[in-house]
Amino acid sequence: METNELKIAIIGAGNMGGAIARGLSRGTLVDTNKIFVSDISEKNLNDLKVFSAEISVSKSNKEIIENAAIIILAVKPWLIETVAKEIVHKIDYKKQMIVSVAAGVDFEKLADFFDTDATMFRVIPNTAIDVLQSVSTIASLNASREQESMILSLFGELGKVFLVPETQLNAYMSLSSSGIAYAFRYIRAAIEGGVEMGIYPNTAQEVVIQTLRGAIELLETNESHPEVEIDKVTTPGGITIKGLNEMEANGFTNAVIKGLKASHLP
Repeated sequence: METNELKIAIIGAGNMGGAIARGLSRGTLVDTNKIFVSDISEKNLNDLKVFSAEISVSKSNKEIIENAAIIILAVKPWLIETVAKEIVHKIDYKKQMIVSVAAGVDFEKLADFFDTDATMFRVIPNTAIDVLQSVSTIASLNASREQESMILSLFGELGKVFLVPETQLNAYMSLSSSGIAYAFRYIRAAIEGGVEMGIYPNTAQEVVIQTLRGAIELLETNESHPEVEIDKVTTPGGITIKGLNEMEANGFTNAVIKGLKASHLP
């Protein structure tokens, strides 16, 4: 079956569920009128309808999963069991795949909540999925290569995808899902530094964003290591190396590594 013929059911229209729905609707693999979203929040559902009238919304989880090829669970981890109890007997496990984006709810728990023979995926995206620039790390259980390919294609249109063992998901979550917040924090800090040096905040933000965009483009175009590009900027006795050394003296690299490890679930 072609992906644009698939009905996609998304349970949860919050930050992540809403972002997935909007991202899928911006893509080309799924018809927007095949996207169905449920949530208890009227506001969340109305926001999606404002974004696209073609997205179908409902307060009933049971209603939206009927005939859906892919059921995406985009609720908080502690709500997975509650949702499962509501829909577990409504799922045709031979025809429907379950995709969970709930961090920390492993396949063992999902199998207990649903069915040990169910085809399941765990996906760890980040909020840039809203603008088709996510990193989505994917693990599978009881899935065929064709099913894996389908899910990879689906989320691949929303950014970059990596198929990994479940044991690596938490590390990727720290690096990317939580990591996007760390990137924002650097941007904020750099803006504040710019303001302190006399640059207006809006201009400082534009400069920092473009600087990061340029850094990314250099790494990808040159296929180089960050240190190689750093060496091109740091002339002996120059201002850049002084700035880098001051950042290191204040624990820049150590802080980043410790922050990542602190967010890494055991």
